[in-house]
Amino acid sequence: MERWWAWQFALVALATVYLSPSLGQNAEFQSDTLINNVVADPRTGRLYIGAVNSLYQLNPDLGVESRTETGPKRDNRQCTPPVTDACDNAVDTDNHNKLLLVQGAKDVLVACGSVYRGICSLRNLSNVEQLLYFSDTKGEKSYVASAEESVSVVGVIVSSPRPSQVGKGYGNHDSTKLISTRILQDYGDWVVFDSIIEASAVQANPFLLRYLHDFRFAFKDGGFVYFLFSRTLGVQDTKNYTFISRMCEDDQGYYSYTELQLNCSSTNKYNKAQVRRRSGHIWTFCILMSLCDVFYEINNGIINEKPANNMALRYKCGAEFLPSPLASKAEYALTAQHPLICKGHMTAVAVAVEKGHAVAFLGTELKPLAVYLPVLCVQIIKVPVQACHLKTDCQSCVAMKDPYCGWCVLEGKCTRKQECRRSSEDNTWLWSPNQQCVEIESFNPPNLSCKKTQQVWRELVNEHALSISLCGVDSPPSESPVLAELLFLINGLSVPRVAEFAPASRSFKMTKTERFRADVPSCIACVTSEWGCQWNARDHSCSDRDDGVDGDHVPDSCPQFESPEPLLIPVGFEIPISFQGRNLEIYTVRGRRFTMGTELMKHTEREVAQEQGSKFKFTGYEVSVEDFGLVLYNCSVGREDCSLCKHADSTYQCVWCSATRTCVYRELCPSPQPAQCPDPEITDIVPRFGPLNGRISVTIKGSNMGIKKEDIKKITVAGVDLTDVIIFSVQDPKPVAVHPAKGPAAGGTRITITGTDLDTATKDDIAVTVGGFPCEVLSFGKEITCKTGKYRGQKVPSDLLPVQVKYGKNTTKDVTAAYQYSENPKITDYNPKASFLCGGRRIVVMGNGFDLIQKATMRVQPAFDEFTQNPTPVEVSVCVCVKNDTVLQFDSPPANSSDSQSLRTFLQLDNVKEELKSFDYHPDPTFNQLNKNGRGFSKAMTAKEAQAFVGDASCHVNILQDDKLILDAPSSQPRAKSKSKRQRRDTTNDLLELVVKFGHGEWKVGSVYYARKDDIPLAIIIPAVIVPMLLFIAVSVYCYRRKSQQAEREYEKVKHQLENLEESVRDRCKKEFTDLMIEMEDHTSDLSEARIPFLDYKTYTDRNFFLPSKDGANDAMITRKLQIPEARRAIVAQALNQFSNLLNSKTFLINFIRTLESRPDFNARARGYFASLLTVALHGKLEYYTDIMRTLLLEMMDEHVQSKNPKLMLRRSETVVERMLCNWMSICLYQFLRDTAGEPLYKLYKALKHQVEKGPVDAKMKKAKYTLNDTGLLGDDVEYSVLTLQVLVHGEGPDVTPVKVLNCDTISQVKEKIIDQVYRNLPYSQRPKVECVALEWRPGSTGQILSDLDLTSQKEGRWKRLNTLAHYNVRDNATLVLSRVLHTQSFHQHQDSYEEKNSLLEDDNTFHLVRPADEIDEVKSKRGSMKDKAMTKAITEIYLTRLLSVKGTLQQFVDDFFRSVLCSGSVVPPAVKYFFDFLDEQALRHDNVDEETLHIWKTNSLPSRFWVNILRNPHFIFDVHVTEVVDASLHVISQTFMDACTKSEHKLSRESPSNKLLYAKEISTYKKMVDDYYKGIRQMVPVSDQDMNTHLAEVSRQHTDKLNTQVALHQLYQYASKYYDVIIQSLDEDPAAQNKQLTLRLQGIAAALENKVTDL
Repeated sequence: MERWWAWQFALVALATVYLSPSLGQNAEFQSDTLINNVVADPRTGRLYIGAVNSLYQLNPDLGVESRTETGPKRDNRQCTPPVTDACDNAVDTDNHNKLLLVQGAKDVLVACGSVYRGICSLRNLSNVEQLLYFSDTKGEKSYVASAEESVSVVGVIVSSPRPSQVGKGYGNHDSTKLISTRILQDYGDWVVFDSIIEASAVQANPFLLRYLHDFRFAFKDGGFVYFLFSRTLGVQDTKNYTFISRMCEDDQGYYSYTELQLNCSSTNKYNKAQVRRRSGHIWTFCILMSLCDVFYEINNGIINEKPANNMALRYKCGAEFLPSPLASKAEYALTAQHPLICKGHMTAVAVAVEKGHAVAFLGTELKPLAVYLPVLCVQIIKVPVQACHLKTDCQSCVAMKDPYCGWCVLEGKCTRKQECRRSSEDNTWLWSPNQQCVEIESFNPPNLSCKKTQQVWRELVNEHALSISLCGVDSPPSESPVLAELLFLINGLSVPRVAEFAPASRSFKMTKTERFRADVPSCIACVTSEWGCQWNARDHSCSDRDDGVDGDHVPDSCPQFESPEPLLIPVGFEIPISFQGRNLEIYTVRGRRFTMGTELMKHTEREVAQEQGSKFKFTGYEVSVEDFGLVLYNCSVGREDCSLCKHADSTYQCVWCSATRTCVYRELCPSPQPAQCPDPEITDIVPRFGPLNGRISVTIKGSNMGIKKEDIKKITVAGVDLTDVIIFSVQDPKPVAVHPAKGPAAGGTRITITGTDLDTATKDDIAVTVGGFPCEVLSFGKEITCKTGKYRGQKVPSDLLPVQVKYGKNTTKDVTAAYQYSENPKITDYNPKASFLCGGRRIVVMGNGFDLIQKATMRVQPAFDEFTQNPTPVEVSVCVCVKNDTVLQFDSPPANSSDSQSLRTFLQLDNVKEELKSFDYHPDPTFNQLNKNGRGFSKAMTAKEAQAFVGDASCHVNILQDDKLILDAPSSQPRAKSKSKRQRRDTTNDLLELVVKFGHGEWKVGSVYYARKDDIPLAIIIPAVIVPMLLFIAVSVYCYRRKSQQAEREYEKVKHQLENLEESVRDRCKKEFTDLMIEMEDHTSDLSEARIPFLDYKTYTDRNFFLPSKDGANDAMITRKLQIPEARRAIVAQALNQFSNLLNSKTFLINFIRTLESRPDFNARARGYFASLLTVALHGKLEYYTDIMRTLLLEMMDEHVQSKNPKLMLRRSETVVERMLCNWMSICLYQFLRDTAGEPLYKLYKALKHQVEKGPVDAKMKKAKYTLNDTGLLGDDVEYSVLTLQVLVHGEGPDVTPVKVLNCDTISQVKEKIIDQVYRNLPYSQRPKVECVALEWRPGSTGQILSDLDLTSQKEGRWKRLNTLAHYNVRDNATLVLSRVLHTQSFHQHQDSYEEKNSLLEDDNTFHLVRPADEIDEVKSKRGSMKDKAMTKAITEIYLTRLLSVKGTLQQFVDDFFRSVLCSGSVVPPAVKYFFDFLDEQALRHDNVDEETLHIWKTNSLPSRFWVNILRNPHFIFDVHVTEVVDASLHVISQTFMDACTKSEHKLSRESPSNKLLYAKEISTYKKMVDDYYKGIRQMVPVSDQDMNTHLAEVSRQHTDKLNTQVALHQLYQYASKYYDVIIQSLDEDPAAQNKQLTLRLQGIAAALENKVTDL
């Protein structure tokens, strides 16, 4: 069974998550317009971006693979697609993408836009530029999405063996249907995007229009389709309620639709749905709920309040008897508690599933945290969802509790699970909520040499001790002890770097020996270490314990230095050091001498001498070492004066050296030491001034002032004699004034206090308050500056408040009424409201109270919320540039941030801080090469603000658009910008830099080159120009004079010729104009007198179907005569009925037609006749006839399309189905002809006939003076006059009928005009024929029979002229008698003379008005004959103007007929609409059928196939006679009609036929009329199959009994009989025919009709 694919959608915003980590720079995609939808293909990782007017296809790295433009389109919501010029309100409208759906199985992308009522298209998923399907001609059934921008659309692709369900929202211009089902491929009578389920249930409560639905998401799970949406109860009640609805995928009637209310908290405070669904859970804003809970609530609370009935389980997909749709009650609402409350507004939610954990990405209004979410609605940024690589140890990795990150034991790093080798095995990838890492508790042995191999036992936490294998490795280059980079195999698990697993417990370590110098402690450290090392005294190294090495194994065996003397070593003096040595025999044996050095002295070594026994001595160093336990000291540290030096411990032997005035070691001072220290000395007193009341702190600075507090006996501030007198004054400070006198209540104003003696005490001693509120002291001196604090009083502005200055604890000074707190400054507006990240844009802030502000700054800082980790409070401030009371001007500060959306801008006005919430920072613009476009210019800049420079000259910026910058370059070459102080003079050949400045941003976008102007001397220029000019003028004058003389001669010659021709043409045109005026008078007076003689249906069909056949009027279908013996008529009638039943078998009839068409002798005429017979035979079942025709047409279409010649289809009537179509149109348009198109066609015919007969008509050559056909134009100027005859009809009373004729008319022409006038109320078939009447003229007492030929006929050589009224000299108002003759006999039979009879029976060398051109005056000379021929041709061309006069006279009638046929605004036959829709459907089914081909199909099926036939043959619908002359003119009009229906352009020239040139001007108007007719039919309401069948059945009922059905069946059987054997063979080869026994039935019919012997 064919698989159906359908898709579902509801009004929702779509969020997409792509979880590929990125360690480098984040990939970005910038859209030129607003982004509406983002969808990903999970198979390929491609992204599809639906933006305004564009559709993008991106690779996983956000690189553009393909792009297509979807707008703007000419549209209006009130226009019905397709939108044509007829829609006056149509304008260029942006196309907002409403829906994107990926159908991976078919490699199809479904894209829906907002234009054309939300019509969708199918595009190639691998290349979105390739449009697979789009049609705007299917009407309302193809309106999928919403045309309103505020209404979002969502869909989900589902698959089902039966039609599936979808949801659709609505706007003001949308349908009210909320649920519909759409298909993505043609199936049966359904087309792409057709709504295949019509269920009234979805219109019931709660889907009434008073509910304002806002669908948010749609998805499928477990065989169900879910819709999550919010809705309000109406315009008055704006509270949102969130619901989730469910229905089965394969529900054909929406019986399973149920819905459940969701409360996002117990109070239902957060009730606006913003969702993303993953793996059995739904995220509604901040709420997580399980689908299992939804199932339970739906099953137990919606269908029935009594779960005992178990109906929910029995009818999971609903049933027809259940109420539908089912809406839950409020008490059954499913409530979930929020795990997280966010302060800011959330803008997006995306959910991913990672290793069984649901991860939600929440986008806020400050910073989007989800991946692939639009930034500024025009940018897509690929953000990694994890940063595992930043964690370098197991504990910190698992402490993140990030389901994306875990510790990879094999590789020793933090990774995602799929990036870790062997992660499928246990304990190889650790992710633990308990932060449990692998820990090693102990090893046995605890250490091991790198060069040895041994079994090691290890004990893990909470496990038994296990044995591991440890292999020896080379010693690592690090110092001992070291951690070896080893690989342990624990239970088959590779564990590198042991120390990583036990940082807080025991470690198993590998050690390497270290080479020590000859200091004794190194040996002790070696042999006492935990590594079990031994000391090799020979080469002074520490190595592995090895019995083959002669070394020390215990500390007592190590060389040691002990008991150094002295222990205290002064800095800067060399003192010999003695010490005791032990175990130094190995060194003393070799000459008893060795050297000793220290690390501090680098490579300096001193010789050590052994004094006696184990005592050693060396001279020592000026800088001592601490390796021997010695103490190094410096006397000058902390002892700056004599008293402090003498207070030092005597052990150090520090003395005060008078010569250097420093404290040094005794041996370092060359001068004698003083017995006493100098007197105390005071160097400064802080402060120098104090208040009268005192109580301030005073600091005295000096030297030799004692060691401790008790050394100071008394301090006198004034009046005490000291070594150096320092003046300290006491004064009374007096503050006098405060400036400024007022400031904002928020504080922050710097006020300056002036007065006398204000610098009393110090800054730390004073405090300032303003009205009791503290004022922070900023500076102290002759003036005091402080910053006011916040005013906390109630009254603003405040009263004048005192400013108080407090000195110390006892002195307070006030300045009364000195300061007033005023209202804080207020910001009312600011412009512009955007800046680039580079800053520097002038921002003008409007408000009031700015004159109080002392410091105004504009700051930008990163925005952060509770999701931001470790925010960086970076601020950049710019001071105010211009300030007055109402205006502040800033230059926007530069922002060093890559994320322009996460920036917040503030104005700091002293202590007042105002955020500019609507101020935006945009990324800096990008510039391409010179003369190319850039991007982002107009986002934060205008043409007036932008600056551009070429060299050192500025350029005027004319136009600045988002992607275009147009400048006016300096007209003269400017100087280049000098890179040094010295200007370069010659810059003519230099390329000048073009620099563009936007604020602080400066971009070098290219170079400008000024072409060098070579100076040419004026003395050379003037002769070089003037000499050639003079020469040229002289030659021109000579040529002009010569040509003018020649032209004057030619002019005289042509003028003479034109005068002769003008005279001739003037006479002719005057006559033609007079004739035209006569023709325009009352040419329609006769048309309304007689009724329109429509043919009855039987005659109409006979003439259309069979009159063109070879037998014509003698055809059996017209005569109704069959040669059947009377004895066989009953049998034949019964057999024909059986044959009729056999034709009603579609299998037989299709086989019958195919068999006949396969025969080579079944020619085009036979096919047409067969189709007409079939039409009559099946007239009783026109529905069946239409079905057969459709089937054959589909086969023919497939054949032409596959052969790459679709435009040739229906061009001719060479097949049975083409003739069937022509007959079908004739049947279906009969009533339309009688009701609408018949009257203008009849008037056109009568007007044309009237015009032709008003002038001479040559009865032999069939040419007329007034015609539309140039080949039928009478090319001679025939003299004639109009006569009015009084006609008396013999035997019909004395009434006389006036008839207008021409004196040049033949007698037969006069008879025709008389019959037309006398019997004008009778149809043509009931009038007497011309040959059946005689015309008698009675000029006197005797009458004369008038005839075309008689003995009085004139002869011109061997030519005889037909008799006319002028020949008989009939005058105006003459009386003629029209009488009928009983027997039509030749006039010759009444002649008595045998010679006369023979003379009349000669060859028909007769003529009427003009003799044939090749027979003119044979007796004339050859030269004269040629001259006359040329003159005849010239005159014929002149008479072509008559065509225009006839055309102008008939123009209104032609236009009326065209409008009646091609006007879709009036009644259009249902058959036309039905068949045109059929052609539209088939054109969409084939890829290589374009609009031009479809236009050709429609033209070939209706205008060219039916209307042209009716127009050429009015007698097919009217009971009239069409003469050859009238037929020629009708042929011109029909050819014009055909030209109007073609798409090809008609290129006309002088050589084009006159018929084409005649209507060349009107062709374009008629073409537009045809196009509008086709478009109008396309926009009409479709005619369903049921309506068309009803119409056809009514036609069959009304007219079938009037047709010769039995004759048609008999004639049809003649074909079956002729090709009997071939038909029997074909039926035998068809399995379907065998099942229905069609062969036996045909054999039985043949036996009855022809007495054929069969096998029955």
